[in-house]
Amino acid sequence: MKPASTLPTDTELVEALMRAAIEAGSIILAVRRRGHEVERKADHSPVTEADRAAEVLIMKRLAEAAPGAPVIAEEAVDAGRVPDVGREFFLVDPLDGTREFVKGGDDFTVNIALVRGGAPVIGVVHAPATGALYGGVVGTGAFRAEVRAGMTAERRAIHTRPPPDGPLDVVASRSHRTPATDAYIARYPVGELVSAGSSIKFCVVAEGKADLYPRLGTTMQWDTAAGDAILRAAGGKVVT
Repeated sequence: MKPASTLPTDTELVEALMRAAIEAGSIILAVRRRGHEVERKADHSPVTEADRAAEVLIMKRLAEAAPGAPVIAEEAVDAGRVPDVGREFFLVDPLDGTREFVKGGDDFTVNIALVRGGAPVIGVVHAPATGALYGGVVGTGAFRAEVRAGMTAERRAIHTRPPPDGPLDVVASRSHRTPATDAYIARYPVGELVSAGSSIKFCVVAEGKADLYPRLGTTMQWDTAAGDAILRAAGGKVVT
């Protein structure tokens, strides 16, 4: 890590993470336009050129923004490169929702988070296909912006909504829906139930468009860290 006196502030870091996510999103869309092969990892999950190229770019930008800071990134870990981390490190999923990307859907995201003291404190989630970009700094607030021509515009603060007196609006996974998830949802009175892919579900709750996002079963911290930070910065809560 750089000496404490030259470390970027959280405000500077979230801006750097946003720029990296937008740039990575442009790479992902370029790969989709020209076509790509789909490979399978050891766990049978899909991976493409877009995942790898976006991660290379993000790693480069993080090294520029915070030289020496450890980065745990999905494709690097898959290749066996796992750095030692201390109190502060980055968690990166360069293309969350690869299944949606492969199918030609829009619900895939770039996730970048800073973890400090065991909890995500800064998060950026960018959905390249729709142009939506969410950011948050815990203790400061969360926002949504629209990306146009590689730049952000119309940034506005977002916040979770108060718990309703009546039915809950629920957002659930499109690709990882399980009987256990359905059984969990059935415990609550449900108004609207929306299916979505990737970490965009955290952001739907963060901007007050849903009340609950249940996820049961296997997941990875790079899938959840950025959305976790944004949701908590928006006044929400992530439970285990």
